[in-house]
Amino acid sequence: MTHYFSDFHAKNVSNTVQAFESYAADTELDDLQRRLDAVRLPEAETVYSGEPGLQRWKQGVPLADLTELVNYWREEYNWRSFETRLNQIGQFRTVIDNLGIHFLHRRSTRKDATPLILTHGWPGSIAEFIHVIDELADPTSADAPAFHVVAPSLPGFGYSDKPITIGWGTEKIAAAWVELMDRLGYHRFVAHGGDWGGNITTLLGGRFSEQVIGIHTTFAQGPPGLTMEGLTESERSWAEETHDFWSYRAAYAKQQATRPQTIGYSLVDSPAGLLAWIFDKFAEWTDTVDSPFETISKNRILDNVTLYWLTRTGASSARIYYESHNSLDPELRVHVPSAITMYPRDIEKCPRTWAQKRYRQIVRWATPKTGGHFPSLEVPDYFVKDLQEGLAAVLAARSSES
Repeated sequence: MTHYFSDFHAKNVSNTVQAFESYAADTELDDLQRRLDAVRLPEAETVYSGEPGLQRWKQGVPLADLTELVNYWREEYNWRSFETRLNQIGQFRTVIDNLGIHFLHRRSTRKDATPLILTHGWPGSIAEFIHVIDELADPTSADAPAFHVVAPSLPGFGYSDKPITIGWGTEKIAAAWVELMDRLGYHRFVAHGGDWGGNITTLLGGRFSEQVIGIHTTFAQGPPGLTMEGLTESERSWAEETHDFWSYRAAYAKQQATRPQTIGYSLVDSPAGLLAWIFDKFAEWTDTVDSPFETISKNRILDNVTLYWLTRTGASSARIYYESHNSLDPELRVHVPSAITMYPRDIEKCPRTWAQKRYRQIVRWATPKTGGHFPSLEVPDYFVKDLQEGLAAVLAARSSES
């Protein structure tokens, strides 16, 4: 259900912003229930071990873990509570380059608030941010910076439209985000992202320095061709871990970069298949020993997976890899103030020595002791504090320039 939001009315109808409300039809939820009731699962993995630890996951999601989560999804999970929260924050849609873009928008009550765009990645969604938006907009501490928060759904994700032609790679998405913020009256803003969102945030800082005050990212990638000469022992370890990840644990990315349509049929047709494909990444990429539920609740993960399911975006979201895998311009440099945080269990950690070759004005570099690829879900309190402090450093650096 949608209704018109007149506060952002534009002269050109294609530029209008409309308020949007999530409401999944009961028939959609009933269909999900039927599919979960009729689920067909394979036999247990052959590396099964009753002992807790990563050994259990060597062939992927263990049968026992997926069975437990499928049962919880079928019997206890409540989609309506998540849907209500989305509507409470404030949802909107607008059309940019003939594609409908969905976004959350929460304005701060503070007069000194700075516009901020948050960009998620895969297999995440706006579900990563719904529980931190309020604190970012109206922080409990008067000393913390406040933000007018905009969190869009990437093209092909969530309630954004699915592109019907090629071309919606990260460069085009970054340009669309600038248009989106301008359309909301935010002509100057800061940006944050991780995963694909970090890639897009890097592009925002590198391509749009007139609009982007500065950035905060948990993704940093130095230019290609850098050597390990001069790296510290810990930096060398980071580089080796990242190389190991892309060499041996990134089959999902190669599949989605080359054959997203093929895997997409399973992701759109089977809720258990979609759950396993996404759950696997939450397990492997979090700072945990045996299960992602050590730091993230079942409800948080199912909010995210159910959003993918109800919007039928398993295939369309995978195509961001086809559009943009390994496409970051080697010549791109970011000259705006940048705050970078490298979480210890993230899948791709860039040594500062390498990062500063691309990010030319790093004003804050953080290496927390805990956290992985989904810090807003794993360590939400730290994530908010780190984002506030990082962007405060960005704003201070920009202020000193003027």
